[in-house]
Amino acid sequence: MLAYLARLPLFLILAGIAALAMFLPAFHALLLEDHTIARSFFYTGILGLALVSLTGVAMSTGPRRTDNDLANLFSLFLTYSVLPLFLAIPFYEGLGTTSYLNAYVEMVSSLTTTGATLFDEPGRLRDSLHLWRGMIGWLGGLLMWITASAVLAQLNLGGFEVTATAEPGQGGTRFDRFERASASRRLGRATVTLAPVYVGLTVIMWLCLLVGGDRPLVGLVHAMSTMATSGISAVGGLQNAQSGIAGEAVIFLFLTFALSRLTFSSDTVTTARPGLWNDPEFRLGVIMVVGVPLALFARHWLGTLDVTEGQSWLAAFQALWGGAFSVVSFLSTTGFESAYWDAAQDWSGLETSGLILMGLAVMGGGVATTAGGVKLLRVYALYLAGTREMERLIHPSSVGRAGARSRRIRRQGAFVAWIFFMLFALSLAFLSVVFSALGIGFEQALVLSVAGLSTTGPLTHSALEVPINLLTIGPWAKLTFCAAMVIGRLETLAIIALLNPGLWRD
Repeated sequence: MLAYLARLPLFLILAGIAALAMFLPAFHALLLEDHTIARSFFYTGILGLALVSLTGVAMSTGPRRTDNDLANLFSLFLTYSVLPLFLAIPFYEGLGTTSYLNAYVEMVSSLTTTGATLFDEPGRLRDSLHLWRGMIGWLGGLLMWITASAVLAQLNLGGFEVTATAEPGQGGTRFDRFERASASRRLGRATVTLAPVYVGLTVIMWLCLLVGGDRPLVGLVHAMSTMATSGISAVGGLQNAQSGIAGEAVIFLFLTFALSRLTFSSDTVTTARPGLWNDPEFRLGVIMVVGVPLALFARHWLGTLDVTEGQSWLAAFQALWGGAFSVVSFLSTTGFESAYWDAAQDWSGLETSGLILMGLAVMGGGVATTAGGVKLLRVYALYLAGTREMERLIHPSSVGRAGARSRRIRRQGAFVAWIFFMLFALSLAFLSVVFSALGIGFEQALVLSVAGLSTTGPLTHSALEVPINLLTIGPWAKLTFCAAMVIGRLETLAIIALLNPGLWRD
């Protein structure tokens, strides 16, 4: 069986997994006696398995395909752009009151773990459709986590180029125990190693949310969304959940896993000293999680001196907690708002808090996690280069005191990080211009571009005073938003690596 799967393209295997996953919401809808949704998922799953099986048999009997990482990278691109066409079929048929394009956009948003939804009213979707959205986001997060270790790391992409010695997209990395195996074997080993951890943590969080008072479906969707950093909710956000601040505390704890790969393993050690606290990504993330809420909290006495109401200890705690939770949520590109985020805004008196959330989402989480954004490791590399350049302005003949590993990050790593940052900025500018040309206002165009490229869909509701209604934008704007989400999930360097002539020669 494993030998048979090794001969199939990654895209075909993922399509088969998606077809099998459709039976779970079909069974759930059947239990709820919602036969329309149950039939749509069941029939689509049967059809998908039949097509995948026939295609797999035809391909496995032919010449053995080329097993390389660039081919798997192309399969990832097809997964995020083409596979949602299949995933949208049962969603479209089950809902029955929307267009197929809207269903496709919803599935792209879920699979890329962006979490932007076109259906602002949770009651419009039945529980089985909410379960499907959460499952797709959860599977998308697992896929990204596995392929980051088994594919992107080997190509020096996804943030690994900062510490690698080879050029991005060229391979040659000294990564981990997967490096000597073929691409398919590395994917298999990474799946066996990482999937049980991913599933186990999701189950633990789900049980904790159930104890906190959430309904089983709501707790499961929030647990899957937290692990995948997708921000998908079955009740319109955590403020509508029954678990309250206890549930937010559980989610806060698990969101910290998105700040560094070292919270799970030691695959991306960036310093000579082992340990989580010695990891620059985790330290930088902690600084942001602690520093930003404290700055908002302290602004109460600096920017709102004329406000005397609500200065009780309870209001202070709510403001501090709302800021801390929302900061870690948007820094990890999840996008959950705390139920006390409004209290944090009122306490600080800051009217442009959406800009802070956008900045946190752009910074993003750790390398080889499910988080999007620029990534903390790239930000750290740019910080090292900046501090060294300021030292040289004062002492031009000085010699850096860092070790060989830090010098590598500060020089070549910072150079590649700067290239990525410029590509990100150019992509942001280009998408903003395209959205504006399609009739969307500048502020909304900027938010849509940041939300797509950072895979932080809830920004469409949190960044502006008036939330963006994705249902009302035109079809070309929706497709542009889909392109932004795919680019943000794979990253611009990976898209450029797909233009490598070696991929097409093989």
